[in-house]
Amino acid sequence: MNKMIFKAGRLFAVAALAALTLTACEKDDDSNPTLHKNTTGFTVNTPANAQNNTYDLLSASRAGGSLTITCSQPDYQGVPYVVNYFTQVAIDPSFADYYELESPSNKASIKLDAGELNDAVISLFLNAHPDDVFPNTPMPLYVRVKAQLVNVANTVLDEVMSSNYITLPSVLATEAPKTIELPTKLFIVGNTVGNGDSRGYWSYWKPMAGIYGTPGEFFTMVYAPADGGQFKWGEAEGDWRGYDAVTTFNDQANANLSAADDGNIVVGNPGWYVIHVVAEVGANAVKYTFNIHPAAAYVIGAGAGGDWTDSNADWKMEPDANGIWTSPAFTAGGEMRAYIKVPGYDWWKTEFTLYKGSELYFRDFDIPNNWAENAADKGNKADPENYSVTVSAGNKLYVNFNDNTGEVK
Repeated sequence: MNKMIFKAGRLFAVAALAALTLTACEKDDDSNPTLHKNTTGFTVNTPANAQNNTYDLLSASRAGGSLTITCSQPDYQGVPYVVNYFTQVAIDPSFADYYELESPSNKASIKLDAGELNDAVISLFLNAHPDDVFPNTPMPLYVRVKAQLVNVANTVLDEVMSSNYITLPSVLATEAPKTIELPTKLFIVGNTVGNGDSRGYWSYWKPMAGIYGTPGEFFTMVYAPADGGQFKWGEAEGDWRGYDAVTTFNDQANANLSAADDGNIVVGNPGWYVIHVVAEVGANAVKYTFNIHPAAAYVIGAGAGGDWTDSNADWKMEPDANGIWTSPAFTAGGEMRAYIKVPGYDWWKTEFTLYKGSELYFRDFDIPNNWAENAADKGNKADPENYSVTVSAGNKLYVNFNDNTGEVK
């Protein structure tokens, strides 16, 4: 099969590119200038060279090409109307879904941009097959023209008629390679996050924190209730991805993960868990690994008597029956430092503070000294003083990881 390429102002042909000419029309002159609403003869003819050739849209687009279609004006029995012509294309002859190309013409010669045709075919296919990958192989394309009357005052009238459709048996549209990038945000939603109130289950899209200095990796703490935990996730709020969108599950906590009928990720065994997501760029898409770990959170540093030991059991936080995680009482005053523990990562990569004393803020900038100093160094916040929390001996840290809030008292 030969491959055809569109060139501007030329005809499609096997050897030399020739114009696809849509010819038409019968004309029955009548001296009475009355609009003939039931005009017939607006006929589009399939070009002779279409049957044995493939029209390559992307190659034509790269060459700056266009497809010219022409037709004679439908016969309105002598009424001197201007006609706007609109070209419509479809991949289904029913035209239940079609694409109407931009830039109508008021002349019986219409230039169709090859790039727009290429995008139209891709869009039509993906609308009809949302779960499929565009095949980048030739397919039939159906073409028709709509004629709309415009009167001498350039007012568009309601009188519209469509031609029959023609079939171009082999049209090649090519989906340009997509740039695959790591996500910059991830969210989780379900009955494993939220509190059923202002941040209600299945309505609160809880942002996952990024592991500091590690692009494409995220983590969060979740709770699976005894009657069954379920959640979905996504790169944005409302991006409902489920079990099948995860490439690999690595269950290190005996969470007993499975898929619900609606695609939700089911956590079969109740309890607290740390979800650590690793995103990697694959050949055609981003691949996601969900690592499930037993939940753990700690305090460290000045309030812990100057102890900077990572994962020191003496400074581990514990959840109560209401799901509030509480630290041991601080033994000294100073700036609070706290973190969720993700196995394999230093504590400072997953630490958090209480922004304005109540909302968890996970570290996303360098802190060589402390929150008080380095939040000011960050420079893109108007209130750096609200990042540092000072504790006194006897205080405790209380955190609700369901909705990412907390307090020191």
